[in-house]
Amino acid sequence: MHPTQLPPHVIDRIVFRRGRLHGFEGVDAAKTALVVVDMQNVFCAEGAAVEVPTAREIVPNINRLARATRATGGLVAWVQMTVARREEWALVLDNLLTPATAERVLEGVKPGSEGHALWPAMEPDPSDLYIAKNRYSAFLPSSSGIAQELRGRGVENVIITGTLTNVCCESSARDAAMQDFRTFMISDANAARTDEEHMATLVNFIQTFGDVRSTDEMIALLENGAQRVAKRA
Repeated sequence: MHPTQLPPHVIDRIVFRRGRLHGFEGVDAAKTALVVVDMQNVFCAEGAAVEVPTAREIVPNINRLARATRATGGLVAWVQMTVARREEWALVLDNLLTPATAERVLEGVKPGSEGHALWPAMEPDPSDLYIAKNRYSAFLPSSSGIAQELRGRGVENVIITGTLTNVCCESSARDAAMQDFRTFMISDANAARTDEEHMATLVNFIQTFGDVRSTDEMIALLENGAQRVAKRA
């Protein structure tokens, strides 16, 4: 598992500017979506084209968050990288990867392929939302319709988990924040290739875009939010 403790000088800077560490101190669980990014075989399986070994380690935390989100009235959304034809992603495939690597990656993200499927250890539910994206960010309007889907369900808070922390997860989190979703990244439920890349994203995100919480902290926020609503009813 990646380190999750923010550097002391970053915490000091945030508290000086904000007056507290966390920007969002509570959530309405019923208006919250857990967004699980790219927890697919192509990213999680040993030897896969885009293997991220640490992604296998965060599976229990994501499943815990999914159960807690559903139990408190929220929505779980599974986002899968999906590219059917080379032309759909030619910029990356033709320029930023070797031909051999590009072919393996494309095969792994084609709908219906083994690589495209969710990692078997994940715990999806028929009541969940399933979203295909064709760019790193799920919240890029041309990539998927997730923002509209969530708005239509009254979602105001977005919890980002999955892989890679510093690529698809960070891109999605930033774009969600820029569309005025109160956005959280979960420090121990995102996975990158290195500890340094993972931490760089957490540092960037909490300072400028949204909040960073642990799995335990996020579950507590969801449960506390649900209890507050129940008391008012």
